[in-house]
Amino acid sequence: MTTQKKALAFKIYLILAGMFIAALVASNLIFQKFFYWNPFGLFRFEISVGILPYPITFLVTDIISEIYGKKKAYQVVVAGIAASVFSMGIIYVANIAPAIPNSPVDDITFTKVFGLSPLGVFASMIAYLFAQFIDIRIFHYWKAKTQGKHLWLRNNFSTFTSQFIDTFTVVGLLCIFEVLPWEMFGGLLLSGFLFKVIIAALDTPILYILVYMFRKEFGLKIGEEIKLQ
Repeated sequence: MTTQKKALAFKIYLILAGMFIAALVASNLIFQKFFYWNPFGLFRFEISVGILPYPITFLVTDIISEIYGKKKAYQVVVAGIAASVFSMGIIYVANIAPAIPNSPVDDITFTKVFGLSPLGVFASMIAYLFAQFIDIRIFHYWKAKTQGKHLWLRNNFSTFTSQFIDTFTVVGLLCIFEVLPWEMFGGLLLSGFLFKVIIAALDTPILYILVYMFRKEFGLKIGEEIKLQ
């Protein structure tokens, strides 16, 4: 691979990592708002808006795993943890800073919106660690088993398993920390997991298209990865 191609591959990796971190941090910040979705009247999903950007993180790690390898996928996961902790530090400082009398957002409103974020982020990070590392491990297990073929198999196997672990862990911890009442546990677990499964199934064609574009641009064979230093 030429130097120019390697430079392009590195830039794309940074963009993917940036998208991953932005989606993860945004998910942690907005999780306290809940909404419902009732597609075609078949099932009423009651889920947090924080779940909306979250599937992006699994799509991005699957792309990075497929094109750049396991090591780079793990690096992005660790960077996501660091970004989440750093963002919570900023919110903590902002929360204790007293609002002036004519501030558009007063202390009570700010605390109501962001005050529970540290607990939410802690729960999310624990779930995120379990889910992402399991997702990457399962993805590469099936990649080795299939010799780089059947991308849909490892994408969906890894994502379905990791998404259940993520949803169960984060909803359970939020109930344990009394951020959410236990009455919501069953409904949120079912709704959250089914929603993530649907999104994971829908993003499979997107994954195929992006992987095809990568292979064409960088001349990669099936199962071949770009090695970045």
